Amino acid sequence: MSSSAAAAAPSPAARLRALRPDWLADPKVWRTEVLAGLVVALALIPEAISFSIIAGVDPAIGLFASFTMAVTISVVGGRRAMISAATGAVALVIGPLNREHGLGYLVAAVILAGLFQIVLGALGVAKLMRFVPRSVMVGFVNALAVLIFVAQVPEMHDVPWPVYPLIAAGLALMVFFPKVTKVVPAPLVSIVTLTVVTVAAGIAVPTVGDKGALPSSLPVPGLPDVPFTMDTLTTIAPYALAMALVGLMESLMTAKLVDDITDTRSSKTRESIGQGIANIVTGFFGGMGGCAMIGQTMINVKVSGARTRLSTFLAGAFLMVLCIVFGPVVSDIPMAALVAVMVMVSFATFDWHSIAPKTLRRMPAGEIAVMAATVVVVVATSNLAIGVVVGSLTAMVVFARRVAHLADVTAVVDPDGTTVVYSVTGELFFASSNDLVGRFRYATDPDRVVIDLSAAHIWDASSVAALDAVETKYAQRGKTVEIVGLNRPSAALHGRLTGELTGH
Repeated sequence: MSSSAAAAAPSPAARLRALRPDWLADPKVWRTEVLAGLVVALALIPEAISFSIIAGVDPAIGLFASFTMAVTISVVGGRRAMISAATGAVALVIGPLNREHGLGYLVAAVILAGLFQIVLGALGVAKLMRFVPRSVMVGFVNALAVLIFVAQVPEMHDVPWPVYPLIAAGLALMVFFPKVTKVVPAPLVSIVTLTVVTVAAGIAVPTVGDKGALPSSLPVPGLPDVPFTMDTLTTIAPYALAMALVGLMESLMTAKLVDDITDTRSSKTRESIGQGIANIVTGFFGGMGGCAMIGQTMINVKVSGARTRLSTFLAGAFLMVLCIVFGPVVSDIPMAALVAVMVMVSFATFDWHSIAPKTLRRMPAGEIAVMAATVVVVVATSNLAIGVVVGSLTAMVVFARRVAHLADVTAVVDPDGTTVVYSVTGELFFASSNDLVGRFRYATDPDRVVIDLSAAHIWDASSVAALDAVETKYAQRGKTVEIVGLNRPSAALHGRLTGELTGH
C-alpha cells in the first residue's frame, strides 16, 4: 500500500467514532438522559417497595428486581427509553406462590417465566399486537392514567395536614418551572425542593424510609433454593406462564404507546425476548421479576424527554447507588413529592381529547363501547392485560356485528320463469352467513336456481356450510342449484369443504 493510501485510510479510533450514535456526542442529550434516569430511579424506590409488600417479600427483593430488570433490558430490549422493573401486575400473579411455597419457588417461577417469554417471543407472539384496535389502545392509556392516580390515593388518606400543601406545591413547581427553564427536569426540581423544605423545617410527614428498609449491598447471583424435581416444575409452571403472558402484554402495549409518543418504531419481537432474558437474570439474582413499567416510562419519555437506552440503564444503576450510597438521604424524601410526580404523570397520560363532547358526538357508538369496556375492566381488576383482552374481544364482536349487516341477497327471475338468479354481496363469515339460509324462497322458486357470488367473498367453513344447506333444501324439492362467480380464494375454500361439513 502506498504512503498516500495509508494516510487516507481511517484509523481504528476514527472507525469507532463513525459507528458511534450521533446522540453520544450531544451534551444536551447526555444531560437529558442522565437527569431522566435519576428522576425515574427516585420514583422507582417507593413503587418497588410497595410491590414487594404485595408479593409478600422483603423490600430488597423488589428493589433488586428493579435494578436488574432496568439494567438488563437497556441492553437486550427492543424499545429504547422504556423502563422495566418490578411491577404490581407481576406481584399479584406470583404473590400467592410465595405465600404458599416460599421465596425459592417464586424465584424459580421468575426464571421459568423468562424462558416462556423467550419462546413466545421467538414464536412471534408480538405480531398479535396488530390486532389491538385504536379504541382499545385509547382505553388502555386512559385506564393506565386512572390506575396511576388511584394508586396515589392511599398516600393522601389519613396523613398529616402538611402533606396536602406539599403535594400542591410539588404540582405547582412541575407546572410553572418548565416556563423558566427546561434544562433540569421539573420532577427532579420538585423532589429536591420538597425534600429540602421538609428536612430543614422539620416537617413530620411520611417519607420513603417509612415504606421499608433500603438494601445496603448489591445482590449476589445464585440458584433458587428449591428441589429440582418434576413436582417443583408442575407447581411453578402455571404461575410462570401467567406471569409471562401478563408481563408480555403490558410490555408490548407500553412499547406501542412509546412508539406513538416518540414517532419511532421498535422491535416487539426483540422486546419480548429481551423481557425473558431480563427476568432470567433477575431470577438468578434473587429478584421478584417484572415487566415494563408504564408510569415510570411516562416519566422517562413524556415528562423528562428521554429517548435512548442510557436513561433506562441509569435508572437501574442510580437506583442501587441511591439505596446503597445515599440511603439515609433517600429515606428522607417525603412521599408527597413522589405523589405529586405521579399525579402529574396521570394527568399527562390521560387522553383528554378522547372524552371531549365533540369527539364523543362523532365517534361511532361501538368504538366508545370498546374504549369504555377497556377502562372499566382495567380499573375493576387493576390488571391492564385483562382489560386489553376484554377490550379486544369486545372490538371483535362489534366489528363482526357491523360487517354481518353488509351481506345482502337480491333475487331476479328470468322473464320465462324457469330460472331465478340470487346475487349475494358482501363478506360471508360465521356472523353474516347464519342468516343466509333464510333469504331464499325454496317453495316458490322455479326449478333452476343460480347463486351469483361475484360480489361476495367466502371467509370460513360456516359460509360453506350455509351454502350447502341452501343446496340441500332446494334438492329436497327437486330443484337444482348452480353457484357461480366465486373468486379464486373462495372457490378453493368452497371446493375443499363443500359436502364435507355435515353427515347428511
